[in-house]
Amino acid sequence: MTKWSNQKICKSADKPLENFIVNLPQNTAFHRVDTQNMKCEFGLRGICCKLCANGPCRITQDAPKGVCGATADVIAARNFLRAIAAGSGCYIHIVENAALNLRSIALAKGELRGKKALNSLCVKFGIKGKNDHEKALKVADAVLNDLYKPDYEKMVLTEKMAYAPRVKRWKEIGIMPGGAKAEVFSGVVKTSTNLNSDPVHMLFHTLRLGISTGLYGLTLTNLLNDVVIGEPELRMAPVGLNVIDPDYINIMITGHQHSRFSYIQDRLIQDDVVKKAKAAGAKGFKIVGCTCVGQDMQLRGAHCTKIFNGHAGNNFTSEPILATGAIDAVISEFNCTLPGIEPICDELKIKQICVDAVAKKANAELKEFTYETREKAVNEIIDEVIAAYKARRKVVPMKLLPDHGNKNSLTGVSEVSLKAFLGDSWKPLIDLIAAGKIKGLAGVVGCSNLQCGGHDVLTVELTKQLIAKDILVLTAGCSSGGIENCGLMMPEAAELAGPNLKAVCKQLGIPPVLNFGPCLAIGRLEIVATEVAEALGVDLPQLPLVLSAAQWLEEQALADGAFGLALGLPLHLGIPPFVTGSDLIVKVLTEDMKTLTGGYVFINDDAVETADMFEKIILQKRKDLGLP
Repeated sequence: MTKWSNQKICKSADKPLENFIVNLPQNTAFHRVDTQNMKCEFGLRGICCKLCANGPCRITQDAPKGVCGATADVIAARNFLRAIAAGSGCYIHIVENAALNLRSIALAKGELRGKKALNSLCVKFGIKGKNDHEKALKVADAVLNDLYKPDYEKMVLTEKMAYAPRVKRWKEIGIMPGGAKAEVFSGVVKTSTNLNSDPVHMLFHTLRLGISTGLYGLTLTNLLNDVVIGEPELRMAPVGLNVIDPDYINIMITGHQHSRFSYIQDRLIQDDVVKKAKAAGAKGFKIVGCTCVGQDMQLRGAHCTKIFNGHAGNNFTSEPILATGAIDAVISEFNCTLPGIEPICDELKIKQICVDAVAKKANAELKEFTYETREKAVNEIIDEVIAAYKARRKVVPMKLLPDHGNKNSLTGVSEVSLKAFLGDSWKPLIDLIAAGKIKGLAGVVGCSNLQCGGHDVLTVELTKQLIAKDILVLTAGCSSGGIENCGLMMPEAAELAGPNLKAVCKQLGIPPVLNFGPCLAIGRLEIVATEVAEALGVDLPQLPLVLSAAQWLEEQALADGAFGLALGLPLHLGIPPFVTGSDLIVKVLTEDMKTLTGGYVFINDDAVETADMFEKIILQKRKDLGLP
């Protein structure tokens, strides 16, 4: 019996993982979720305001206004906008760092591994240069210049990146964003005490944030990292806790900023570092992927096979991964790094290092570095990790799970690699959709949470229901980590698909679920959708395409959702955002949005019902396009 054995354990779609957690002596999120079952009704409905000393004010039938006079609509809209502004700010931080990194490499004339990606961006932006480094510098500066514009000055690259029919509609309803950082700032200001009290005006601001988040924080982060680290390449790879090799010094990475690890991953395989590791008793170093940055490294795994052992799991898998005892250090640089890992790291003597102050953990060493100071900082990190390895390996027991996950999940899927696989044209995919062999596309994206039946439960079950209806699923985010660990990204998963999709998968040798990687890769899905729509000569809302963030978790997911709505897509959520106390906001998101952008939100925590709804939407869109 463990310390936590009397506590109810959160269910998981990943049953081997769940069974492993049941017997852990460590306290994890799977244990703590039961202690937080009592929810505040005012918080759930978004009608609690604590902006000033007269509060917190809570809206009820008998008290329909706060002390200042704010209604449920105003309070819910302020809370919603403030959350999306925070989520957008997180993504803009990521793309800013990616652009600054590219700029530093260009100035230092460092290695650029994605020459095709660089040239593609230059064509898109209308940039010319005498050499690759000059081009890279101009690309980085173009991105940074847009990010730093005031909110009243529209970003230049938005129109160069977005689909023209979408841009036309965005201009018509007045949601073209100004400078991305300024839009976040304005969103925070608007939601402060006794400022904006127009709920509809605030909702329009969420759409502007959605556009800047999607095109810059999501899409451009991927493309800039492609230039620095290399573009994704299709390959089969192991996933799950089986990727942990105890013969090596194992570093688990968490966060979202792959470019922050580019120098670290290269340094760890150099001869002098490997020699140090061997002198300590290990075969060398290995990086174990966790959260979205692990997905991103897996996506580009063809470029780092010597150091990257594979992706172990998503955000809520991080604590069990550490509880194996085989991880020697955690290096974090952004969110999805749970505070719950700290006591586990302390107990198991796991070194914690943060390389970005925004991700500073209480018991971790902050080791920020720039491109110029990277060598000294990374050498210090290596020495500290080796010291931790030597101190802990003889005294910390291991509980490995070598059979968890699988060995042959398809990864490396991107808008470029998938199109190349299809013969450098989207026509084969379009033909399969037109013939009804693929009924439509579903983007199952975003986070994992511990609601909706438990860890990845709704996400995995919905995915199974969709592929059984001959709907091809494209994934991005922590949801991908759960889906792949449950085996749905192996070619063998074709057996779970409907007869038509199953035949397509077997013919092409692919699974019925294609993994585009981290949540940032929602931007890659947008590129695929845009290029398919352009080939068909239609706008995005006309495509037989649906979007689900079934188990969304955090403010960044709400910003992702705002992007989906701006694109005009039907957006499914397993649980509602905290706005249901406002009838006005509910109506705008579920009904009025259809006439604004073409998108809308619907809520359902039942996988079968949601899949049926998606099928109806797709069939109607097929009918409208004149498809059988």
